[in-house]
Amino acid sequence: MTALLDIEDLEVVYPGKGFGRKPFQALKGVSLDIRPGETLGLVGESGSGKTTLGRAVLGLAPVTGGSIRFRDEEISQLSRRRRRELSSEIQVVFQDPYSSLNPAMSVGQILSEPLTARGTPRAEARGRIRELLGQVNLPADAIDRLPREFSGGQRQRIAIARALALDPRLIVCDEPVSALDLSTQARVLDLFIEIQERTGVAYLFISHDLAVVRHVSHRVAVMYRGEIVETGDGGQVTAAPEHPYTRRLMLAAPVPDPQRQALRRTERQRMLAAEREAAGATEAGAA
Repeated sequence: MTALLDIEDLEVVYPGKGFGRKPFQALKGVSLDIRPGETLGLVGESGSGKTTLGRAVLGLAPVTGGSIRFRDEEISQLSRRRRRELSSEIQVVFQDPYSSLNPAMSVGQILSEPLTARGTPRAEARGRIRELLGQVNLPADAIDRLPREFSGGQRQRIAIARALALDPRLIVCDEPVSALDLSTQARVLDLFIEIQERTGVAYLFISHDLAVVRHVSHRVAVMYRGEIVETGDGGQVTAAPEHPYTRRLMLAAPVPDPQRQALRRTERQRMLAAEREAAGATEAGAA
């Protein structure tokens, strides 16, 4: 199957902050692809570069090398006009459901913004908004209410509805459940799966949590210090990881058994100490 999104040898370099500071290379030759209707889970710790990759796909990070092709079109250096046009096909759901919605606007106004920008007639837009609310399992009367009247999980459902408004082919999901409690996370993740089965939308699903990624992803890519270190079938990568960094991520995930949790913590600390020792030996050899 032809890839919907194809990223090859992508590099992102940020200029140094302050006089004399060296540029920072956030992405180093990253290559991956997403097929139509597929979820690719992108997992890594804070600072690994995973959010930068999502921002590059959205045109929000400076691409300094490589390519990003969406439906066979190079999109890494688009004009502002073409990027706005592309927003109907590539959408985003951000991490924080509390700050991603305008508190002064009703839910109906929030959901009508992308439709109005596309020129959808008012009556048709209102019908579409009611349809979107139904898709994310929110009551029809939500259309006239403000975001503050909803829980965190409900607000994230509103954000998902906004992303779906223009029938996109790809949604970049940047830590979309990390601000939610565990029970709400599960319901929102199930909603993502349900929407994908119904619409065929593809997801680039960014998270630091292997358990979350395992729940929703067909394939998983693991990012460490700006590079992809492991990729493969979601079940295989999250159950039997090959790279030491992926194994560390798996050990970092909490488990309900205190004894198992203590053993996992000890093993993770042992792996970290071994990595530091190996890095120190490499630096000594280079000197």
